[in-house]
Amino acid sequence: MSASPYRVAVIGAGSWGTALALLAGRCEQQTLLWSGEPGHAQAMAQSRSNEAYLPGIPLDERVTPSDDFTQAAKAAHLVLAVPSHAFREVLTRLKAQLPGDQRRYICWGAKGFEPETSLLLSDVFQEVMGGDAVPAVVSGPSFAGEVARGLPSALTVAAEYHDDAAAIAAWFRDQRTRVYTSTDLRGVQLGGAIKNVMAIAAGISDGLGFGANARAALITRGLAELARLGQALGGRADTFMGLTGLGDLILTCTDDQSRNRRVGLAIGRGENLSQALKAIGQEAEGINTARELYRKSKALDVEMPISEQVYRIIFEGLNPEHAVTALLSREARAEG
Repeated sequence: MSASPYRVAVIGAGSWGTALALLAGRCEQQTLLWSGEPGHAQAMAQSRSNEAYLPGIPLDERVTPSDDFTQAAKAAHLVLAVPSHAFREVLTRLKAQLPGDQRRYICWGAKGFEPETSLLLSDVFQEVMGGDAVPAVVSGPSFAGEVARGLPSALTVAAEYHDDAAAIAAWFRDQRTRVYTSTDLRGVQLGGAIKNVMAIAAGISDGLGFGANARAALITRGLAELARLGQALGGRADTFMGLTGLGDLILTCTDDQSRNRRVGLAIGRGENLSQALKAIGQEAEGINTARELYRKSKALDVEMPISEQVYRIIFEGLNPEHAVTALLSREARAEG
């Protein structure tokens, strides 16, 4: 089988997948950007931009749009930028086509749990891929549009072993992007997933007009929830105080580029969930994550009052103002 000309293939050409492909291209990686949407790859190739998700930002010359999944699977290494609910399906499809003649990295940028099973994506990876590839995750406080435009950003790449994380970090490290490494694969994933629910909560609060004090309280107490459940699920405490925990939490709770925050804003202003999602036009991982966090917190007996109220608003129709009242009327306790 002939070698692929592509060092990296990014599976998924939404805003984040495109941003990662652009970043890899700027780092002199020959990169294939795969889209499964009919006509999307052809449109990108013609315009040399992704007008559907990142309009006005030109593709690097090293980035080649394609709808050929078999060609993508032949790349030396892979980055998955698909929603959590599609992660297993894409991995299963890849496993059937991956050449077995080299050590291959599969890194993902999705932030969430698998629906229904409540598995972290690294656990899904092990179920599907076993030892056929090396797993890693890229995360951190970074909006796709800013990364794509080359604005200063910081990311973290996590893998089981430092050398693997360092090798993948080199794909994304340019003069404007600082990329750290971690061996806390579970903790980095958990920080990236849980913060999305907190961003919905912060958006709801701001949509209700509750002000900066309430937002600061939600972020701070949200970090405590993140750390409690994160450590219960195997993450390290220091990870949650870093880029993929506190950093990502602050970013997504305070800036309207966050889809999850915008979902919360819409709900707080009286819109229903379907209206909010239609206006955004892309996935908001925090919705599914709210359900999975509720299940996990109950199963592990971990107290997560903010996450629980977000779950009840989204899935049980609880009035957002009543949810805030429930949070404020909880029994007084020492901070911790």
